[in-house]
Amino acid sequence: MKRLILSAIFYLIGINILWCQAEEATLLGNWQDTTLIGSNAHDNIYNDIWGYAINGYEYAIIGSTACTHFIDVTDPIAPFEAHFVAGRSAGGAIIHRDYHDYRGFLYVAADEGGPSFQIMDMRQLPDTVISVNNDFIGRAHNLFVDTTAARLYAMDSRIEIFDIANPASPQLLATHDALDNSTFRYFHDGYIDNNIAILNTGGDGLLMADFTDPQNPVIINSLTAYPSRGYNHSGWVTDDAQTYYFADEDHGFPLKAMAIDDFCDIEVDNTFDGASTEPNSIAHNLIVACDYLYVSYYYDGLRVYDISDQMNPKLVSFYDTYPQANDRRYKGAWGVYPYLPSGNILLSDMQTGLYVFEGMGDNCNTQSRTIKSLESQSCNLTSVDDFVVNNAIKISPNPASDQTSLIVNLSQTLDNLSISLLNINGQQLQTWNYRNVSAGENDFSILLPNSLAEGVYFLSLRSNSFNLTKKLVIGR
Repeated sequence: MKRLILSAIFYLIGINILWCQAEEATLLGNWQDTTLIGSNAHDNIYNDIWGYAINGYEYAIIGSTACTHFIDVTDPIAPFEAHFVAGRSAGGAIIHRDYHDYRGFLYVAADEGGPSFQIMDMRQLPDTVISVNNDFIGRAHNLFVDTTAARLYAMDSRIEIFDIANPASPQLLATHDALDNSTFRYFHDGYIDNNIAILNTGGDGLLMADFTDPQNPVIINSLTAYPSRGYNHSGWVTDDAQTYYFADEDHGFPLKAMAIDDFCDIEVDNTFDGASTEPNSIAHNLIVACDYLYVSYYYDGLRVYDISDQMNPKLVSFYDTYPQANDRRYKGAWGVYPYLPSGNILLSDMQTGLYVFEGMGDNCNTQSRTIKSLESQSCNLTSVDDFVVNNAIKISPNPASDQTSLIVNLSQTLDNLSISLLNINGQQLQTWNYRNVSAGENDFSILLPNSLAEGVYFLSLRSNSFNLTKKLVIGR
């Protein structure tokens, strides 16, 4: 797997080229309700977006501080509110709502206020939307439906898994407050397919797990150090299940592309951000449809990337829904949805509501295509706790100035070992690779360039059987 090598000069030139080649998306319609109030925390009126098509009608489903709005976008030039369902929790406390659907039922959750979960039957549209069940989850930050297994995942400070074979009456299968020996304790979002989950765990990084047995999930792998690591927020898999794109919700951080053909060898293969060098740019949610990656990019609005060359996404379309000045807060585009039969793109803006854009012309949702499921893989990784119990690892001196030693006392021989020096953002500064590392004490001397500023760094140890990160302080 190729390693990430970035040149600042060529990166900036590439950004300018991509930006010049991209075209502004065609706006078809906009809807907003000026009577609604913003949240107390971010003054956002609106949050996430979803879509649904039935009986020749198309709907945008957009959340607000007040409710869930069903906007008829069958005529995208004249969108109008056809129905709304009041939220169980509503008002200024509400920041988030999230949506996923399955077999005509919409699952709704919010992460603030009191109990918020709702199930809505959309099968009677265009006539009505019916609330059918509100009883089995209090709150959740994000939802995801694994359609291959008929399971609903509700994620926040825990992950809850439900059987939705009967969509109106989910049955709880398992609850996990932590995974991988409590290394991962918050589950912000996830992409789950065929019981295989790629989980975005905020400040803890990325976790891959097999939930075939929901009570006893199998940890496949994790990625806790990578270039421009921040708050690991959300991601999506390509139709052929070969590439995973994800975003860290941090100002100025790029998007990431990662090959997932081998779960046991995962790393960020490329970073990309095809619009500008604006330090306050910040990606939020992303979704793949056919050969395009759609991103809601806060202040920068909509961005669409051609991913026919999966490791080298090319920005092809954009639209700025938030023309005011960027800052270090969270405003602008929240969510995006590209799966309507018309091909039109739905986008929600936190301040100005629903936007409907002309699609990319591929009619992705109507064309016949092969979507490959994620397949279970076993990497036989030793847990960090077990590795530390059976082996001794020490950095000395620590803090260090000009050089330090990583002393690894192994209980058995390792076929391979990779040691990387990382900065606090997870960027690889230098990497050393070793083969046939002997049992017993191994002393790896690390020279620290004078160009490195004082502060906190990390040494990342990776082999075929474990991943481990140790903190290193440089003080001069």
